[in-house]
Amino acid sequence: MKIFKCKTQKEFLDNVLVRGKVFIVEQEIDWELEFDGLDDRCSLYIAYEGEEPVGAARLYKNKVGRVATLKEYRKKGVATALMKFIEIDAKTNGLKELKLNAQLYIADFYENIGYVKQGDIFMEAEIEHIKMTKVL
Repeated sequence: MKIFKCKTQKEFLDNVLVRGKVFIVEQEIDWELEFDGLDDRCSLYIAYEGEEPVGAARLYKNKVGRVATLKEYRKKGVATALMKFIEIDAKTNGLKELKLNAQLYIADFYENIGYVKQGDIFMEAEIEHIKMTKVL
């Protein structure tokens, strides 16, 4: 598996493709919520298995978001590798802490890689979430 910080047009489009398949098609999140106009101010990341884009994420300031893995590649280390890459990139750029809003069903994954739950469960895009943070 290869992970990149998106630099080429193909990498940016592959990021959008993975997110669209996971969030818009699979989870039925409204495309206007998913594509909120912030991508041009974010660092975008893409994971490839061979030539196929299989995972995507973004970092806005110190907030990780839009972490997505195609269904057939889940539980194969894609999200873990993406998160490690993002954490290294963030630390290299002087960030001391990352935060994210985890969909509740996947919060255990984030706990297992060092994120700590903060506060109460809340709704975002009609899905239960919880805020989580990690000191780098």
